[in-house]
Parts: sequence; C-alpha cells; structure tokens
Amino acid sequence: MWPTVLCGSMIPLRVDEIAAVVHGMVKGDGAVTVTAPAVLDGRQAEPGGLFVAFAGEQADGHDYAGQAGRAGAVAVLGSRPTPLPTVVVDDVQAALQALATHVVARLRDRLTVVAVTGSQGKTSTKDLLATILASAGATTATIGSLNNELGVPLTMLRADAATRFLVLEMGARHLGDIATLTALVAPDIAIVMNVGQAHLGEFGSREAIASTKGELVRGLAPGGTAVLNADDPRVAAMRSLTAGPVLTFGRAWHADMRVLDLTLDRLARPSFTLQTTAATAATAATAATATTTAASGAVTAVPTAEAAVVTTSSARVTLPVLGAHQALNASAAAAAGLAAGVPLDVIATALASASLSPWRLEPRGLAGGAMLLNDAYNANPDSTRAALDALAAIEGGRRIAVLGEMRELGDASEAEHRAVGEHAASRADVVVAVGEAARPIAVGAGKRAVALDDNDAAVDWLRGRLGAGDVVLVKASRGARFDEIAAALA
Repeated sequence: MWPTVLCGSMIPLRVDEIAAVVHGMVKGDGAVTVTAPAVLDGRQAEPGGLFVAFAGEQADGHDYAGQAGRAGAVAVLGSRPTPLPTVVVDDVQAALQALATHVVARLRDRLTVVAVTGSQGKTSTKDLLATILASAGATTATIGSLNNELGVPLTMLRADAATRFLVLEMGARHLGDIATLTALVAPDIAIVMNVGQAHLGEFGSREAIASTKGELVRGLAPGGTAVLNADDPRVAAMRSLTAGPVLTFGRAWHADMRVLDLTLDRLARPSFTLQTTAATAATAATAATATTTAASGAVTAVPTAEAAVVTTSSARVTLPVLGAHQALNASAAAAAGLAAGVPLDVIATALASASLSPWRLEPRGLAGGAMLLNDAYNANPDSTRAALDALAAIEGGRRIAVLGEMRELGDASEAEHRAVGEHAASRADVVVAVGEAARPIAVGAGKRAVALDDNDAAVDWLRGRLGAGDVVLVKASRGARFDEIAAALA
C-alpha cells in the first residue's frame, strides 16, 4: 500500500504548448490538451495523460503508444511519430526534464520544494515527510523510489495548481547526478540523511559519496534551509556548503531536532520524544550576560545588551512502522516539516498515522502463525544491519534472516557481506544466505548459517520449517528479486 499523499494531475497543457516548451515538432492534433500525469509505462497511463516513449535496446516505447492510448493517454512525447498526437524531439530525456522544469516554474511562487537524499533511509524519510506536509497542505511526493533523472521530472509533472508542497527523493550513482537534478528545480529545503556504503563500487570512496550528497546542499534555492544529520560527521560537515539556515537532526545532544527516550514495542515499533531547541534574544533587563567559550574550553561571562535564551519544546511520537532506525528518519522529516512551517504538535500527530512505500520492513502474517518482514526492495550493509536489529527486537519464536547479495560494493563486497553475516548471527537464530554472491554472509554467520543456491531453494526450505511465532526477514538488493520469495511465502 502506498502512503496516502495527494499526487497532482499536472497543469493542463496543449500538445502544441508542450512542443514549444521542449522545442519539438507536433505530429497530429496539437490542440489536444494533456491534463493528467506523464508516465513511462503505457499500462499506467491515466485519462488525459502523457505517455513518454523511449527507444531502448530491449524494447521501443513508441510501439506501446496504442496501449497507452487505450489506458487513457491522449498524447506522446517521443523521438518519432505514433498513432497518438506526438511531440517529436531528438532527446526525449532532455525534453521530459525541460517540460518538468517549465511546469514547476509556473507554480513556483506558491510551492515549497523539499528534496531528500542519502545512502539509506531516504525513501522512508520521504514518506514520513510527505505525511507531515499533507497535514498542512496539498502534497505531491515521489512514488516509491523514482529518484533518478527520469523519476524526478515525472514527479515534478504531477504538481498542479493545488499543490503546496513538492517532495522529491533524489538518488545518485555518479558524481554530478544530484547537481543535474537540482538544476531542474532548486529545493527550498534539502535533507541529507547519511553517507553510507550504497553504490560504493560505483563511487569508489565514501568521500566521493559525500561530495555527491553535498550537491543537494549546494543546489539549494537562495535562502533555502539545509537539514543535516548531526550523528553523521560527513553530513554535519556539509554545513559549510551553504550560507543559508541549517537545522540538524539525530540523537546527538546538539541536534536541533533531537530523538530522546527511544523505546520499542513487541513488534519493534518505535516510540520516542522529539525535542526542538531554539535560541531567542533576550534584553538586558532579563539577561545581562552571555558566555563565550575559549579554545581551551574555559567559559567566560561577558556583558551584553542581548543574550541568547534557549527554549525547548517536545512531543511524544509513536510510529506505526518497524525499526528503531525509523526514529532517526522521523526526526529528519520533522526538522524539514518545522522548516516548512508545520508546528511540532501537528508533526507528531501526522507521524502517528504514517505509512511507508512497499517492501520496507513490511510485516505480514503467514499461514501457520509465522510473520514475514518483507524488506526486499533493496539492501546495503547499513540498511541490512538496521533490518536485522528490527528483527531481533520483535517478540516471537525463532528469528530467521533470509539474506541475499548486496550489490555495487566494489572491492569491499566480500568483506562487507561477511561482516553482515557476523551481525546477522548476533541477531537471528538462523541465517539463510541465498545465492553464490551471498556465500560470504554464510561464512560470517558461522554455525547459524544455511547456504542455498537460489530463490526457489529458499522458498522450499522455508515452507518446510516455518512454525507459529517464527519471524522471517527477507532482504537483498533489488536485482536479487527477493520479492519473489516474499510473494511465494505470502
């Protein structure tokens, strides 16, 4: 189930208007008006929508224009004519991006744009933030993890005249990727979650990952607010990349949106206090001195006409989603919500009813009384450890971790898989490593490990062994297709 957040319908544009924006040629009726979102999959077209056709190596989207038309699309953006009215361009991706930039620019004076990036947690944070902002105004947010050079403009094109908040998840695999996305729209609020190991093989180093994530802060609109993880030194250092306001989040004592008193219930759903700190000026009548701290650490009182008076406010939050790590994600979303003008009490109420995109520690009861934790969307070492910690926190019988390959780790791959196996052995009763690339997980898990060849073998093994009260976690990189295991068990 997708999070309940408004996705707009795109502002109405005639086909000939679209052609003028993207410098294309109209083939067919240019007077047809597009009133619904753009899609890449003809089966997902909506009445009045725009089908964006790419000619790929395996398939040519133009061949599916008829399918899109039957689903409701009224026009095509592509590189050659189709049976539907078509805007023909040389570069479909560039045209899609130009159209998205045009649409958002027309709405910009009444639109707050928030962008989220990070090595892990960005989709969940985006979902939590969208729920917060939807409580204050019409919100259009990235569906799932459509966070690349195509997904971001597709989301932008869902904004319409009613949209007050536009939430964009931004991902990257190479230096410059996020800069390309912020060139489409400069965010008013930029959240950087963390600098981890996702796509380490592509980037080559954590320093390169940090530089790429920092592109989001550099790409802020003038006066925009950076929302940074106080617990991650590489992210906290991004404060130097902006002259604008900065809010921090996390468990560190100095975080502007701090997580305190974290507890988990029997299903590993977190409850915690969000505490904000604000400094306001007080006159000499109420505060005659301020303090300065020397490099030596000595604190000295100095006379001043004004001094900072620190005030705090707090709210208790209980999330309906699983895992202690979601408290950090919620604090990031809350800080961004505060920057967008949403009061803390409203934020806390909204978070209590939040939901996440599918396959993110999604719990499901199984026949026979076992529980499935479907975390099959993607995996890297940090997100896998967080999922294993959630598995360990759930009350039940045996805890079984079914783990597969974590891709794009480069030369560190074998060591990282082995380390995850070691962590899994401390969190699960049985660690099932699936596939040849996951064998180092079994090595790390030692006596608790079971090594299986493929997904079918994993399903067969689980079906014969799951019992009442067992909790089974399913997690791997998307390419391992562990959603097949989850679907077979359900």
